[in-house]
Amino acid sequence: MTTDRQEVIDLLDQLVRIESVTPWLIKDGSGEKAIAEFIGDWLTKAGVEVTLEEVTPGRPNMLARLRGSESGPTLCINAHSDTVGYQNWADVALKPWIDGDRMYGLGVVDDKAGCAAAMLALRDLVRSGTRLKGDVLLACVVDEEAASIGTEHLIKHHKMDAAIVIEPSVLPTVVTEHQGFGWIDITIFGKASHGCAPEEGIDSIVHASAVVLGLHRLSETQWRKHPDARNGVTVFHTSTIHGGTDYATYPSQTVLGIEIGTQPGEVLANRVSDIEKIFDEVRKEFPNFRAKIDIKMERQPFVGQGREPLLKALNGATQEVLGMPIQDIGWNAWTDAALLQSAGVPTVLIGPTGGNLHSPNEWVEIAEVVKTVEVLKATIVNFLS
Repeated sequence: MTTDRQEVIDLLDQLVRIESVTPWLIKDGSGEKAIAEFIGDWLTKAGVEVTLEEVTPGRPNMLARLRGSESGPTLCINAHSDTVGYQNWADVALKPWIDGDRMYGLGVVDDKAGCAAAMLALRDLVRSGTRLKGDVLLACVVDEEAASIGTEHLIKHHKMDAAIVIEPSVLPTVVTEHQGFGWIDITIFGKASHGCAPEEGIDSIVHASAVVLGLHRLSETQWRKHPDARNGVTVFHTSTIHGGTDYATYPSQTVLGIEIGTQPGEVLANRVSDIEKIFDEVRKEFPNFRAKIDIKMERQPFVGQGREPLLKALNGATQEVLGMPIQDIGWNAWTDAALLQSAGVPTVLIGPTGGNLHSPNEWVEIAEVVKTVEVLKATIVNFLS
């Protein structure tokens, strides 16, 4: 029993049309209830045992369990059902289209192709009557694009012996390590005054610009010139800026929102120290500079451990399906793999090829989704046989 191209197209088309924007990022996002119900109904009809577990009101994890014919380990397949927003391409984002071997649409590769591949793999295993020594637990989780409350809930309430996270990648690569990150607000304090009284005011926006330039120089001179051998350049960018009250008043406060990465062996305190050193440099030019750092989120890097049986099963699958061995790599992005591994679950990451993630005209290669289905099935059989 194999999955063909048209089946992938039909399922992905239905998934993309269901808006599942995480409301943590976009306040009017619909969340994951509708897509969880669709996936659950589809898998129930395919003969798989399904449960919807509400993580927070209206936002359920979709859990599907394919029980083995014998007792054994539980292999979790983890994909996320939420997406980011689509303001920049609202006219077409939820209307998927095909051009050549690419399908375009919101979340089509991040991560609805992951959900679809896992759904089709479980359906094929049921249809073929494959006997497994252990269970497959498919978790289509909520909120990966935000605070990852879905995978946190999964870890807290379910036992797993190994996990495969499906995210956009390139077969036959397997990700076994990646960066951590922090979301940080930097508040720079000035002093309000009339626009005609510069001697009385302190311009927080000017001071904020000095901080941004300092961080940019650090990124350009150190991180970009000295990337991690496996995980690439340490992530940094200014994400948001808010400041001032009106044209006629010196701004008393400016808030920068930044995303900043950490490499294996580092913690966010390392990045905070970097920022504080920049503050010291800014004070040399602006003695009245004042600022504070507020950590909004910290996620640790992912470093796989105890994954050898899973890698062996995956390598056998890529050899069988693709005629190639796996290629073990690192990443400069962050995924829920880090949460699973930190909970003691040996974890690896695979997925289909795509592009334009978090931006207009997101796409996935349809043939790669078909390959992901087949590799996933073979890996499950290898691991649970």
